[in-house]
Amino acid sequence: MALLRGVWGVLNALGKSGADLCAGCGSRLRSPFSFAYVPKWFSSSLSGYPKKPMTSYVRFSKEQLPIFKAQNPDAKNSELIKKIAKLWRELPDSEKKIYEDAYRADWQVYKEEINRIQEQLTPSQMVSLEKEIMQKRLKKKALIKKRELTMLGKPKRPRSAYNIFIAERFQEARDGTSQVKLKAINENWKNLSNSQKQVYIQLAKDDKIRYYNEMKSWEEQMMEVGREDLIRRSIKYPAKNDPEKF
Repeated sequence: MALLRGVWGVLNALGKSGADLCAGCGSRLRSPFSFAYVPKWFSSSLSGYPKKPMTSYVRFSKEQLPIFKAQNPDAKNSELIKKIAKLWRELPDSEKKIYEDAYRADWQVYKEEINRIQEQLTPSQMVSLEKEIMQKRLKKKALIKKRELTMLGKPKRPRSAYNIFIAERFQEARDGTSQVKLKAINENWKNLSNSQKQVYIQLAKDDKIRYYNEMKSWEEQMMEVGREDLIRRSIKYPAKNDPEKF
């Protein structure tokens, strides 16, 4: 089963559309998520592989997000998620049940398909895939998770003083390759006085406070919609006299 989960870790994100995009790729199937090697004998099975079903809330959010975006074209995703979460909370149980029943039905089909494909693979075929796929497993899982968090409007992490400086100066630089620009900007950073750096250090502190406040609000929303799995296990609160410490 561990091996099957490793296989599924890559194939989960592909689904039928991923396989169709890679038609004619020969013995190497490429997807937006992977450059893992897939033998020819396995390629024909990819088109029938199911995608992992969405939870009831994610399904609801995916339906509502385009509607809210059309109604609020200038709003941030985080703001739209708040509205969708509120709408979900106020949804009658009878209407929520439609999404919950759909999830349970899809999950049953998903498990049946997993079992069907497992029965089709011989031990030697599964071993031949294990080495390549298991090396990519965690990376694929993290990428899928990142995309889900983006859809749910998770706040962007705070930037360091150095990163803020780079972003500012990189936009101003016009000549040379990216590598040349970064090298020049790095030298400029080293040559800044302490007082000049303090400006960016303060901006970084402000950004950390922004991140803390947005994360607190976002996690409260996730708790309300039953996504406790996305909540940080330990939260460090900022010290009164030092906003750096959280």
